[in-house]
Amino acid sequence: MSPMSPIDDFLAHLQVERRMSAHTLDAYRRDLEALTQWAQGQGVVDVAELHLEQLRAFVAAEHRRGLSPKSLQRRLSACRSFYRWLLKHGRIAASPAAGLRAPKAPRKLPQVLDVDEAVQLVELPTDAPLGLRDRAMLELFYSSGLRLSELCALRWRDLDFAEGLVTVLGKGSKQRTVPVGSHARAALQAWREDSQGRNETPVFPGRGGGPITPRAVQIRLRQLAQRQGLFKRVHPHLLRHSFASHVLESSGDLRGVQELLGHADIATTQIYTHLDYQHLAKVYDGAHPRAKRKS
Repeated sequence: MSPMSPIDDFLAHLQVERRMSAHTLDAYRRDLEALTQWAQGQGVVDVAELHLEQLRAFVAAEHRRGLSPKSLQRRLSACRSFYRWLLKHGRIAASPAAGLRAPKAPRKLPQVLDVDEAVQLVELPTDAPLGLRDRAMLELFYSSGLRLSELCALRWRDLDFAEGLVTVLGKGSKQRTVPVGSHARAALQAWREDSQGRNETPVFPGRGGGPITPRAVQIRLRQLAQRQGLFKRVHPHLLRHSFASHVLESSGDLRGVQELLGHADIATTQIYTHLDYQHLAKVYDGAHPRAKRKS
């Protein structure tokens, strides 16, 4: 019987000791096979003998071949795990993949509704069944940029109608207080009167009187968007994105938007500056007589 290759040994370790799924094992196998084939093309029989510069050349070759940054990151992750395992078992003196980095994947910009679409969505007629509740829900999402989990957990005691504020418990159990606009306040007050909400009851109750479930809100938003003539994929986070983009577009205050959204790191909020620049570029292209830039 021929001895197992280092890669076969590594995959057996992942299967037996790490109990990885068949799907994950297949991904590791494909990534390491790609490395093996490239190494053989360079005249290297044993991938354990590769050094850092050769691995960099492998990454560059895969990039030229059209592999996306995300796929390259996954491929490099498999290589790092493999060489760490070889190092741990004394098969190599140092990992050649330790200092290797893949090209950064471009961050995908969030989709947003423009202002007209947002108004079209939230201005629901309130005479339909649950119309007052739905209007209050949409107005609050767009007015205050709440996360889905924050909206579902909300109780009437968390709303200060006199000051126009709502207090929520965000990620990491961090409490924050954000403004509630006049349209949202009016919609919420109408819904409270209709539902006879008390301080301790959920603002948006589900079946059985407990808080509405996130899934129920997601489904309802999709239905309401179609009813209002919006055929984008409308979901709770789209309203949060739209809120942030529109506030930043009007104010230019990135730090303020960070506080409103409850982001721990301003780098998370900075993605909305890209949306703002994208919007300005469209305005420029449409308005400037010498724009006509190539897309």
